[in-house]
Amino acid sequence: MSDVEAAIIRAHHEEWARVVAALARRFGDLDLAEEAAAEAFATAVERWRADGVPPNPGAWLTTTATRRAIDRLRRETKRDDKYREAQLLHDSTPPEPPGAIGDDRLRLIFTCCHPALAMQARVALTLRMVGGLTVPEIARAFLVRHTTMEQRITRAKAKIKAARIPYRMPSADDLPARVTGVLAVLFLVFNEGYLASGPDTDPVRHDLTTEAIRLTRLVRALLPQDGEVAGLLALMLLTEARRPARISANGELVALDEQDRGAWDRELIAEGHQLVRERLAAAAAGVAPGRYQILAAINAVHTSARDIRDTDWSQILALYDQLVRLDPSPIIALNRAVAVAEIDGPEVALAIVDGLTEALAHYHAYHATRADLLRRLGRSEQARAAYDRAIELAGNTGETAYLTRRRDQLR
Repeated sequence: MSDVEAAIIRAHHEEWARVVAALARRFGDLDLAEEAAAEAFATAVERWRADGVPPNPGAWLTTTATRRAIDRLRRETKRDDKYREAQLLHDSTPPEPPGAIGDDRLRLIFTCCHPALAMQARVALTLRMVGGLTVPEIARAFLVRHTTMEQRITRAKAKIKAARIPYRMPSADDLPARVTGVLAVLFLVFNEGYLASGPDTDPVRHDLTTEAIRLTRLVRALLPQDGEVAGLLALMLLTEARRPARISANGELVALDEQDRGAWDRELIAEGHQLVRERLAAAAAGVAPGRYQILAAINAVHTSARDIRDTDWSQILALYDQLVRLDPSPIIALNRAVAVAEIDGPEVALAIVDGLTEALAHYHAYHATRADLLRRLGRSEQARAAYDRAIELAGNTGETAYLTRRRDQLR
């Protein structure tokens, strides 16, 4: 890969959301913002190869995308009024209301997460517009077809345009009702970064995990008393702390039980544990924890153990029992089965996992979990078949390498 190609990939990871958000704020049109941003990146491929990478790629891309958007509006005579409106907005942008956070990307997230949209549409649209994920990557995250996801995103943008949903931060009174969708978006953006779904991408995208954490901190500044915001931030920090040990030198995914715990980021763990303790204190005072707070507590137990053998699986199972009452999804049940295997044995856990076949037949982690349980039971041929299916469905090279090694270790 050339230096220019690497710079373009890096700029797309780091600048896509900024460019789209800046154009969305100026022109108030998500389709126009996305199309102009895409044209700017396509132009960069040609120009940067000829002229070299500019000193400030983000500013270059934003300027180029803005020019492309204005050119497009000029060509469309029927949108002359919109062009003049955009020019006026550019020349005299009103100041933000007192106390609002001046971050275009956060405004864009709240626009994409407007309650007029269905929850799945909010998440998908924001992953595309803010996270910069491709439609196939988002489709994999939702376990749906590419065409289905493309239609979902298109309808969401059309809904925003038809309903004239404004590109701005919600008022203080509206924030609590709007934050649920935002947290769901940030969680999926973080997950995509922690274990990327694209087969040709890096297994871990630090730019996405960093951005998700940064935006979650901003949301917490808006809602410092919201337990789920604090819980999500703690969950992200405790997960991100393990990132240095997540991928081996040869690019293979490293499972939790094989990770070098000395490589974990102790500062992030300390911050995450502090947030969990604060939420536990709130729970003791009668405030019931939500989904993200329980997930953070589970991760706090994992990151408290100096060795995998020191893990308090009884506490983890108790937390999963609490979580499954809030979120009885098949994926939560699958994760709970891992804790069951450590306490009641792999045979009991396998019975639980086999009951999830219909719901998770196309989910690679289901087959990987089942393969591991079958391996522990000495059922090597069945384990091999399960590993083969997991490898077939795996989302990136790191997962594929790990699963292949596990399969090949079978007798």
